[in-house]
Amino acid sequence: MARTLTFSIFRYNPQDPASVPHMQEFRLEETESMTLFIALNRLREEQDHSLQFDFCCRAAICGACAMVINGRPGLACHSKTKDYPDKITLMPLPVFKLIGDLSVDTGTWFRGMAKRVESWCHTKKIFDPTAQEERMDNALAERIYELDRCVECGCCVAACGTALMRDDFLGAVALNRVARFVLDPRDERSEQDYFDIIGTDEGVFGCMGLLGCQDVCPKSLPLQEVLGKLRLKMAFAAANHLLPRFLRREIKL
Repeated sequence: MARTLTFSIFRYNPQDPASVPHMQEFRLEETESMTLFIALNRLREEQDHSLQFDFCCRAAICGACAMVINGRPGLACHSKTKDYPDKITLMPLPVFKLIGDLSVDTGTWFRGMAKRVESWCHTKKIFDPTAQEERMDNALAERIYELDRCVECGCCVAACGTALMRDDFLGAVALNRVARFVLDPRDERSEQDYFDIIGTDEGVFGCMGLLGCQDVCPKSLPLQEVLGKLRLKMAFAAANHLLPRFLRREIKL
C-alpha cells in the first residue's frame, strides 16, 4: 500500500513585504520510483502554484535542485522518497542569497568565486585557432576530468562549518577548482601565484576538517584529499620562500 508523505517546506518570499518565513505542510501519495524532484513538481502543479524551487536537467548534472533535505544538503532529483521517512522537511541551502522558498541564488556566489580564484588557464601563448590541441598524458587528463565533474550545486558550501561562519571563506568547491588548474600543464602560474590566492585562512588554512563537504557531494569528489594536498603544497611553498634554493622541495598533487 502506498504511503502518504508529509512534506514540511520552508516558505518565504523576500519580494513580498507581507511574507514571513514559515513552514508549510503538504501531503502527497507516494508513487513508485518517486524522487523529491517529482514530488515537488506535483505539489506545485496540483496544490500550490506559488511554490518556488529550481530545476533544470533532472539528472544530477546541472546542480540546480540542491536543497537541505531532512537537515542534509542534497539534490532533489537524486533523492528518492523511499529512502526517507513519512515526513520530509525541505529547506533552502544556507550561505546563498534566498530568492524564495527553496530557490537560492548560487550563480552570483559561483561567479564571485571564479573571479577570486581566477578560474581560467593563465598562459602567455597567443591562441592559434588553426593549431592542433595541445597533447596531454591520458592519466593526467583523467585526473583533471575527475575534478572537473563538479556540477556547482553548492551542497559542499552549505555543509561547510567555516562557510556558515565566514562569508570570505573560499570553500571546498573553490579549492577543487584551483587544484584543477594546478594539475593542468597549460596553466603557467607559479606556486607563489597560487599561494597568493589560497594560501591564507580564507583558503586552505581556514578549513576546520569537519568533512561535511565531501560527505554531501553528489558526485563523490575527493574534496578532502584535494584540500590536504593543496594545504601541504602551500605550506611547502611558504617554506621554500624562506629556504635556500638547494633545500627547497616541490609537492605534486
